[in-house]
Amino acid sequence: MKPQLISEFVEPGKVRFEFHDYAFRGPEAVQAAEAAACADDQGAYWRYHDTLYLNQNGPNSFTDDRLQQMAQILGLDTAAFNQCLDSGAKKAGVEASIAEAQAQGIDSTPTILINGAEIAEWHDFNAVKQAIEAELAKT
Repeated sequence: MKPQLISEFVEPGKVRFEFHDYAFRGPEAVQAAEAAACADDQGAYWRYHDTLYLNQNGPNSFTDDRLQQMAQILGLDTAAFNQCLDSGAKKAGVEASIAEAQAQGIDSTPTILINGAEIAEWHDFNAVKQAIEAELAKT
């Protein structure tokens, strides 16, 4: 539903869309979130993010080798990507995102918040749209 949200609400300037990684499934998920942040350095966050989701297939989905292969397949500067990933430069940001989610009581993904209120029917675009429109009507 992200494309619909972007076209109906973000592009016209009605709302701001934020996405936060919540890597709660252990060290491999943290490493994958770090890799996505490294891809973001090259303007490829969403392409890399989508590739991660399409390639998760259980344990060992996100080994260093697989994360680096994904960067290569996407045509990223692999030397810069690998240096970023190997350095751990993005780990603090990923850990901060995890801590923020935990502080807000978020315990699963995806979770959609609109002005801090969780939308239970996150999978239903109409429910999300109604919640956004209700918030917009308050302003």
